[in-house]
Amino acid sequence: MSARLIASAALALLLAIPGASAQQARPLLIGTGPVVGIYFPAGGAICNMMNRAAGAPVCAVVPSEGSAANLEALKAGAIDLAIVQSDWQYHAVMANGTEGAEGRFEGLRAVFSLHGEPVTIVARADAGISSLEDLKGKRVNLGLPGSTGRVSAEALLAAMGWSLKDLGTVAELAPEHQPSALCSGAIDAYILPTAHPSGAVAEATQGCGARLVPIIGAPAERLVSDNPFYAFTTIPGGTYRGNPDPVASFGLKATVVTRADVDAERIHALVKAVFDDFPAFSAQHPAFAGLEPKAMATDGNTAPSHEGALRYYQEQGWR
Repeated sequence: MSARLIASAALALLLAIPGASAQQARPLLIGTGPVVGIYFPAGGAICNMMNRAAGAPVCAVVPSEGSAANLEALKAGAIDLAIVQSDWQYHAVMANGTEGAEGRFEGLRAVFSLHGEPVTIVARADAGISSLEDLKGKRVNLGLPGSTGRVSAEALLAAMGWSLKDLGTVAELAPEHQPSALCSGAIDAYILPTAHPSGAVAEATQGCGARLVPIIGAPAERLVSDNPFYAFTTIPGGTYRGNPDPVASFGLKATVVTRADVDAERIHALVKAVFDDFPAFSAQHPAFAGLEPKAMATDGNTAPSHEGALRYYQEQGWR
């Protein structure tokens, strides 16, 4: 959904809200993602908290195609906030060229981050893979060329000082085909950045007892240190059958961003509504399990904090 289509959807949404008009203070509009994805219900959870705190519909969710479309619509003023991956936020600040980015976004401001999208290594139980080093010489799926998954997987290999030649075989399957390839024995492991719980992981853990491999040590530390859009994260123990322990990793974050010119009082009210009753917020989606409020103020955010959000964090002693 392009910025123009998002704007049309936003206008239709406003007209559907009783009492809303171009002259009246309208609800804050949050650009999210496809209705079937995680960003759409994440935006809904944020609006639920703000609307409940205000006792009125002061926040509304707009579906979209995701990060690139959201940034375009936010920059054009069609929406007030957007959920974007942390790498898109970084490239919009730095203007150093994720495909489809529309140059430097001078007025971009961070509000907070949400769930992590950890780089996840899923290995067949009998493949003899329990650490990063065990991937050497194995048949590993890295994802489709040019995909976010492939970029993250190749960055991890580079951080280890490896090339593709250090793997036995490199597969290029889409996420929906990876579990069946693993369980059939066609590959030994796959590397997938995803929010959790993930169907692409659950299918393998339930289907053939697959194990999640931790990503720890110097390679992960270098990646997070060198790339501000990455953050350390943990997949909670018990998320998947046969994987009772927490699994450490790194990856992108879903982040909430806005523009500098969006009213500070309204952004403050939104942040306050989310964090003042954080248990109620985090209970709205399984992907929010394990989120830490103080870390959400900084992790994955490379744009300056919006003044309304920053004021709340200062009130809490987080900044």
